[in-house]
Amino acid sequence: MTSALTVPDSSPQAPFPGPPPGADPLPGQLDRWLIARGAELVAIRRHIHAHPELSYAEFETAALVARELAVAGLSPHLLPRGNGVVCDIGEGDRVIAFRADLDALPLQDTKDVPYRSTVEKVAHACGHDVHTTVLLGLGLALAQLNEQGELPGRVRLIFQPAEEFVPSGAPEVIASGALKDVVAIYALHCYPQLPAGLVGVRSGPFTAAADTVEVRLSGPGGHTARPHLTADLVHALGRVVVDVPALVDRRIDPRAGVSMVWGSVHAGEAFNAIPAEGRATGTVRILSREAWREAPELITQLIRDVVAPTGAEVEITYQRGMPPVINDRMATAVIAGAAGAALGADRVVEAEISMGGEDFSFYLDHVPGAMIRLGTGVAGSDKRFDLHQGSFDVDESCIGYGVRVFVHTALAALSTGAF
Repeated sequence: MTSALTVPDSSPQAPFPGPPPGADPLPGQLDRWLIARGAELVAIRRHIHAHPELSYAEFETAALVARELAVAGLSPHLLPRGNGVVCDIGEGDRVIAFRADLDALPLQDTKDVPYRSTVEKVAHACGHDVHTTVLLGLGLALAQLNEQGELPGRVRLIFQPAEEFVPSGAPEVIASGALKDVVAIYALHCYPQLPAGLVGVRSGPFTAAADTVEVRLSGPGGHTARPHLTADLVHALGRVVVDVPALVDRRIDPRAGVSMVWGSVHAGEAFNAIPAEGRATGTVRILSREAWREAPELITQLIRDVVAPTGAEVEITYQRGMPPVINDRMATAVIAGAAGAALGADRVVEAEISMGGEDFSFYLDHVPGAMIRLGTGVAGSDKRFDLHQGSFDVDESCIGYGVRVFVHTALAALSTGAF
């Protein structure tokens, strides 16, 4: 790896642990490689953490990734905008792909650590710095295996921009040809509720579709003493906010896992004046792909039906976010088995379904694949981190565990005839 990184106090924690008891050894001396290179991977993670970039602006992060891969003798290619990277390792007609996301969140980093974000109100509060580092570690480890003739096929690394934004970056990456010849794709996501050294695996629904809806009401306004002479927008908004989610629950199969929640409601200023404008915005989250396809038309009509008796004018903006992540059964079996071989069977647990959104789902519209949860919690610690908080941090030993699982997965997926 290059030594040109500038990392505040980049002397990381102790080197990554060796293979847990019960884990299978891997050709290419992965265990020794992780112990030898673990400190460098942690340094890279800390550098990325200290220099976060927002969605669609990940130019320096992408350049760093490309440089590290090139130093390893690989041939990375920047995406057309220059804010993402695609890199193939090995040869073969069938490609196994792995994806990581590069972008940070518009949040203030509130931690008191040497690698705290140096960018005001931008922070890696969702673990994408870890995702990027794990995927980079996979690439560097596979490059060594390939040099030794121990990589039985072709693996593609996809470093994607703009996972945290709508519209997200996955469709653009796919349109650039990143899935050409790909037969299966894998990803992981930090999960602070699991301690480092554990991974969560689940077949079928994994994360929810995530759409947004905005309702704008308008009317002539008026005096609160005479609501019958105008359209009472506050009352109408209340009907929308309360009645529409309840009606959605009755019109969509409850097994579809639908959650409609309002996050913002605004109308008026004066206590004795009925406003002329009002607005409510919220999210629609759905675990079923079929229900997700039907949701925009149904919810839009329900809003119109609820507003109609109030006399208010309504304007509805329903914005698609991303479909649900539905893990493929065979792809899940492959990564579950690989994780068991890499960490020990007792380190692989069943993942919970999340109602959060993940644009990895767009890749699964094209090829089978699976996402897993990477434990990042500090065992025995009183600190309870959660995603999308300014204080979010990880037990950095999770990087080594993630690399170990991904390398085993790559070899297992290349060797199986399931894809």
